[in-house]
Amino acid sequence: MPVSFAEVVEISNANPRLRAATGLAKAISSAEKTSGDFERALLDWLRLHVHCDHCVVFGYRGSARPPLLFETFSAAESYIYVALYQEGPYLLDPFYHAAVDGKEGFHRMRELAPDRFYTSEYYRSYYSQTGLAEEVGFFIQLPERTSVVLSLMRVAASGPFGTAEVRVLRDLTPVVLSLCAQHWRDLPDLAGARNRTAFPVLPGTEFDRARLWASQSLTAREGEIVNLVLQGHSSDSISRLLQISVGTVKVHRRNIHQKLGIHSQAGLFARFIELLNETR
Repeated sequence: MPVSFAEVVEISNANPRLRAATGLAKAISSAEKTSGDFERALLDWLRLHVHCDHCVVFGYRGSARPPLLFETFSAAESYIYVALYQEGPYLLDPFYHAAVDGKEGFHRMRELAPDRFYTSEYYRSYYSQTGLAEEVGFFIQLPERTSVVLSLMRVAASGPFGTAEVRVLRDLTPVVLSLCAQHWRDLPDLAGARNRTAFPVLPGTEFDRARLWASQSLTAREGEIVNLVLQGHSSDSISRLLQISVGTVKVHRRNIHQKLGIHSQAGLFARFIELLNETR
């Protein structure tokens, strides 16, 4: 005698393993849909394994403003996590840099963040507003240098993801990447000639950012250092990345402050946002 869908649901609710299999089957069957069913089904399946408070999915291509592909925020939360982020702070986000650099798989923010990220002005002025205890993400690389990042977030009240939970998420990564690559396989086309509004370009490509700082009389090297400082790199970290001495980095930073007429990281971040606004 055939088993009805309602009976399958009832059975799966009583059996955690079957419930997970049923949830995965739903995500697989909805991967071809564009109505949001896939994202919700995939998130429901992931939540059977670990707890998360929020989920957001962005597409990244170069320095273009990242389109929002999915979110679970309230309207007030969305202003901080999405609208404000898209205005420019995404250019300093470790997840953004990892995505455009071609990283794939599962990564924690704490693994990708520069050594001074949590004391940077970007963190104090923007990221701390989110109130997150931790953010982790699945990084999916698509054709045409396009990336999708599915972020899972835990607020302070929930605490960071535990070691066992992170292990589970890493184990689930091949399935998540495969399903996401299938679901968003047309995203590079949306960024191309058929619909150029999918990735509207902001002043923020490496070329544009070089021009941005050149307009303030900074040299190319000083522009590089400014971008690294804004991301949360210390002088030691910048020294290693650019293969120059720490003393040289400090000289550059003094020159940058003098040319920009600033005296702190707060002033540098404010100038960065001001210049972005001026070029729109």
